[in-house]
Amino acid sequence: MILEIKNLVKRYGEFLAVDNASLAIKEGQIFGLLGPNGAGKTTTINTIIGLSKIDSGEIKVFGKELWANEMEIKAQIGVVPQDIALFWDLKAYENVTFFGRLYGLKGETLKNSVKEALEFTGLWDRRKDYPKQYSGGMRRRLNIACAIVHKPKLIIMDEPTVGIDPQSRKHILNSVKKLNQRGSTVIYTSHYMEEIEEICDEIVIMDKGKIIARGTNEELKALISTEDKITMELSGINYTVVENIKKIPGVKDCVVDENSMEVISNKNSKNLGTIIDVIVNNGIDINKINVDKPTLEGVFLTLTGRKLRD
Repeated sequence: MILEIKNLVKRYGEFLAVDNASLAIKEGQIFGLLGPNGAGKTTTINTIIGLSKIDSGEIKVFGKELWANEMEIKAQIGVVPQDIALFWDLKAYENVTFFGRLYGLKGETLKNSVKEALEFTGLWDRRKDYPKQYSGGMRRRLNIACAIVHKPKLIIMDEPTVGIDPQSRKHILNSVKKLNQRGSTVIYTSHYMEEIEEICDEIVIMDKGKIIARGTNEELKALISTEDKITMELSGINYTVVENIKKIPGVKDCVVDENSMEVISNKNSKNLGTIIDVIVNNGIDINKINVDKPTLEGVFLTLTGRKLRD
């Protein structure tokens, strides 16, 4: 495991920010950390990178205890913070160079690494500009360049797409995938459900300091999915069709409202073809059909009682 957290507790006075959280992340993953403001995501990240001391628990990174090997571990981690962390009086090239030096890069290795990071983020042609001359999305990308200049094994991105345009968001998501393909493990936190669904191999949902669910996108959806719902608009409906559909194995209910029909089946009944045959064989046309599938948003709402961006 590239990261292991056991029974992590972090308090700020009387406020319990992280409540006995345990987590293990495999090398090579893009790992999603999902939750609303106040869920404990940023606090958890701050403990991983050594910014916040923990009250109790254990953190191992690269198989080593964090606090006993802090400097060695930090040298192999890249962090893209939630708030822009740049020097406004330094040009883009100088910003990335500064962070490269912090990580111990020198000479030609430093120059080559800075160029590679700026090219990777699409900023090489704007390397002589100051951050204040950049758009919000470009500043985010410069933040990423500063975080990856030393080619870290573990990259932590805390809400890297907040407040940016769709084009920059797409660029950053593609960059995350490429960084992962180049060998970096990525921990990615976001308010945006669609980002987590698009890029993450595995997802943890946090709420009120607790880890309340973990799994792949499909595994999390399966937590709340016990039935399938098929909605159809038909040219007409008769009693015989409704009764015959109710007899189909796996069908739990069939409800009609004028020319609309809703069929509820047990999950994975695989009876859609049979349902359609019954309708068509009774001379009824299907004008529209929709099969509802569970969403990650639905999982979050079910588990926490609120929407992600409430």
